[in-house]
Amino acid sequence: MDAWGRTSAPHAGEDLDGQRSIGDILRGISHGIQEIVRFEIKLAKIEVQDSASKMKASSVFLASGAILGIFALGFIFLAAMFALAIVLPAWLAALILGVLLLIGAAAAMSVGRARLKAIRAPELTMQTVKEDVEWMKEQARS
Repeated sequence: MDAWGRTSAPHAGEDLDGQRSIGDILRGISHGIQEIVRFEIKLAKIEVQDSASKMKASSVFLASGAILGIFALGFIFLAAMFALAIVLPAWLAALILGVLLLIGAAAAMSVGRARLKAIRAPELTMQTVKEDVEWMKEQARS
């Protein structure tokens, strides 16, 4: 009875002594696990999108390096052609340009490869999943 003489009925999911039933506790745990999984999926999606954008930037450098490498080979072959056909300063100019393009291709590919190596697995998601698994194990034990 309260101060006005009324008796209060137990709330939904509570026994007469104010304790939650096992079914309510299990439903609460199930709901909590569903929320955790939902948030883990959102986090993984964000990390994958971030990694994809970094891969896109790295692939631009790799593609640039490959294109410059193809042009470099073209100029080197052109220089060899000029050298064999007739010995004139034109072949020397083509050779110099080909070597410069090859150096540019190597630099671009090196930058692209370094950026690709810098991309890591979604570490934050993996760590939180491990923590969630440990938490669930502890909940199951108690």
